[in-house]
Amino acid sequence: MNYKEFVGEVQHRLEYAQFGQAVRACRAVLTTLGERLQEGEATDLASPLPMEIDHYLVAADHGQRFDYQEFLERVSKREGVDRSDANYHTQEVLALVASVVPAGNLEKVRAQLPDDYEQLFELVETADGGRTSQ
Repeated sequence: MNYKEFVGEVQHRLEYAQFGQAVRACRAVLTTLGERLQEGEATDLASPLPMEIDHYLVAADHGQRFDYQEFLERVSKREGVDRSDANYHTQEVLALVASVVPAGNLEKVRAQLPDDYEQLFELVETADGGRTSQ
């Protein structure tokens, strides 16, 4: 999947009229996720993604500790949406990432995050028919 296809799919999933809105959602979600993950996990997750997308994960200031509510607050501010939209956008972007990266990469991410981040994986569960474990 190339950059335009990836962002176009986010645009479709989020029902955005403009490509730039989808880019902003990708950047907000993946930069914030990159901040929360350790550098190695962020790099592993990013490697199968288009170069323009993986940059958001690998260029972040890694290893920060914050709960899921703070995660949503950061996504909300970066994207300029409310927290409920930030939650939905986060789930949709991660579900798309899950369809591109090997399951093992996503499982490593999941194992690194505290239990309150399980909401992040709700659409991954339904999109892949239960590929990831609870």
